[in-house]
Amino acid sequence: MGSKNKLKRFKENETFSNVYQPTRDELVNARYQYKGQWNKSVFKNDNPIVLELGCGKGEYTVELAKRYPNKNFIGIDIKGARFWRGAKTAIEEQIPNASFIRTQIELVEYIFDENEVDEIWITFPDPQIKYKRTKHRMTNLQFIERYKKILKKEGIMHLKTDSEFMHGYTLGLLHGANHEVLYANHNVYKLEGSPEEVTEIQTFYENQYLEHNKAITYIRFKIN
Repeated sequence: MGSKNKLKRFKENETFSNVYQPTRDELVNARYQYKGQWNKSVFKNDNPIVLELGCGKGEYTVELAKRYPNKNFIGIDIKGARFWRGAKTAIEEQIPNASFIRTQIELVEYIFDENEVDEIWITFPDPQIKYKRTKHRMTNLQFIERYKKILKKEGIMHLKTDSEFMHGYTLGLLHGANHEVLYANHNVYKLEGSPEEVTEIQTFYENQYLEHNKAITYIRFKIN
């Protein structure tokens, strides 16, 4: 994508009512105005809140919002030019329960209050295979602790990935820390029993992986 196109998308994001772009300073050095207030101030209802972390183009956030109108969905990504597509679609198709936040995932506990979130989806994260990059791996122990802070006690986590490494690493970590694995599948399109929202909603990148016959894996779990 050219820089002109990116700039155009950044500018358009600023006009979208469903896009929030807090600065790091706003989040870390003060209490963010929507922390603990997403239902009351943004969605104006008491429906469950579901996050998609690293939402990319926002396809999952938008499609889940269409499928479950009685839940509120928020896609989070640092790349606003990417989720511009999802935000624009949500406005054009009048999907009131889909919003987007431009920020770093590690700041998630500054955006949401304790027990404010019902579910978290992590879709096709970078597995950060190199040892030096493990601190950025989105299912490492530090990130799990961040999610625990904002999730309700019975809150559900979802991991969908094309990375066998990420799938295995996460399962091992969950079992090692006595978290509750509710469902695990190392090839959702070949094995029966996969939830509909896992196989019927596909991201842009997922379609590319499937064209190359890459197995798509899925884990649903609770943090104890």
